[in-house]
Amino acid sequence: MLPEQGYEGPEPASTVRRLQRLTEQCVRSVPACCGAVATLSDGGAERRTSATHPDLAALVSVQLDSGDGPIRAALDSGEPVDAEDLLTDDRWPDYRAMALGSGVRASVTLPFHRAGIDLTLNLYGFRPGSLGDAAHGPAALLGEEITAGLARDRRYRAALTEVGHLATALRSRPVIDQAGGIVMHALGCDADEAHAVLRRVSQLTNRKLADVAGGIVRSRGRGLERELARLTATTGPGKSGDTRGISV
Repeated sequence: MLPEQGYEGPEPASTVRRLQRLTEQCVRSVPACCGAVATLSDGGAERRTSATHPDLAALVSVQLDSGDGPIRAALDSGEPVDAEDLLTDDRWPDYRAMALGSGVRASVTLPFHRAGIDLTLNLYGFRPGSLGDAAHGPAALLGEEITAGLARDRRYRAALTEVGHLATALRSRPVIDQAGGIVMHALGCDADEAHAVLRRVSQLTNRKLADVAGGIVRSRGRGLERELARLTATTGPGKSGDTRGISV
């Protein structure tokens, strides 16, 4: 068995560890497999890679550089791609040359797709025809399990982010409403116009709405009319500094 090596990217550490475990488990569960590489993409141009040997990681790099190889073919077809003997298989010249140079004679690439995640599991063998059954054995089950787990993790992280945004909005709302009341009193406008003023100040000063509201509350509206007049004069009437016709 070839030694293990992982390649970390911006994905969470738990994701990288899962990819590493996947490649290790595949080598152990498929007797003819001399090494494995897992690749992961969320639809962007960048693809994370974890390999059991750096020479095998290079086999992924040559495919990504050329845009051709079993990884691309498997992702396009959604089906496993088997190269029984790379000595006679001439489908991907660059990949084939590098594989043979590394002593690899056979490979099989299994694609998995779920919830925007594209994962490929690439198995390699020293002997021709040695991986014929790998596409339907333990490696396929392991790949399905890992892909499903990664999809669940991604949905969970997205939900946590959304909860964080909602919590921030809920904390900010009382301050924004209080600032709106101050603007209504200072400018003699209604609630909708007051909130429009707050949004305008936020846009023109490139500050968060909650920060603008907090500043108004802390100052109790002192200098508000002067600040609005300054912003209106800077941008001119009817332009981005227009405060919906409110006279300041």
